[in-house]
Amino acid sequence: MSVEKVAVVVAGGSGMGAAAAKRLAADGFKVAILSSSGKGEALAKELGGLGVTGSNQSNDDLQRLADLTLERFGRMDVLVNSGGHGPRAPILEITDEQWHTGMDVYLLNVVRPVRIVAPQMVKQKGGAIINISTAWVAEPNAMFPTSAVFRAGLAAYTKIFANTYAADNVRMNNVLPGWIDSLPATEERRDNVPMQRYGTSEEIAATIAFLASEGAGYITGQNIRVDGGVIRAL
Repeated sequence: MSVEKVAVVVAGGSGMGAAAAKRLAADGFKVAILSSSGKGEALAKELGGLGVTGSNQSNDDLQRLADLTLERFGRMDVLVNSGGHGPRAPILEITDEQWHTGMDVYLLNVVRPVRIVAPQMVKQKGGAIINISTAWVAEPNAMFPTSAVFRAGLAAYTKIFANTYAADNVRMNNVLPGWIDSLPATEERRDNVPMQRYGTSEEIAATIAFLASEGAGYITGQNIRVDGGVIRAL
């Protein structure tokens, strides 16, 4: 008998996180969704899954999500970490408080749920963790300074985690979206993309679904750009 697999989506109430939850459910995963807005609970109900209203900045909320997921489904096979938007300002004008907020939004949003979920994956001898990051990790953009700094840190964290738990068959990869349709569109940004269009949340979700699949079983510690060619760095 095949095992019914379970995907946990953090910050999955809207945008790319919600698209990932929908795609994973369509691929046969049971889904558990955390969001602060309540939209995640509604989406989970629609998908026949489990929804929790809470914050990815709260260890208690994340622990509640994990506990309820294990109670209902008995396992956690995939963890998708999405998130919100951090502070933006000229780099010398960013306060200490804003830097700390950026770390919460762009780095600890992964560290916290991984610390809670990964031990279960190690126990199961298998799991896939996919973090939604940004295409500008390789070419930092002053428009998004806190994102650029802390998601560079996330790339390092991902490599260390991947190397540490590869032998346990627990993988971690980052998806690096470029300009996606969940963001406000401008002609200037669109014109800078070789494909001359914004990407879609569904395209990001499809990449996440691949990284969660058995077909990606030999991929870990990687940063996968999904940006229409906007970043040219190797």
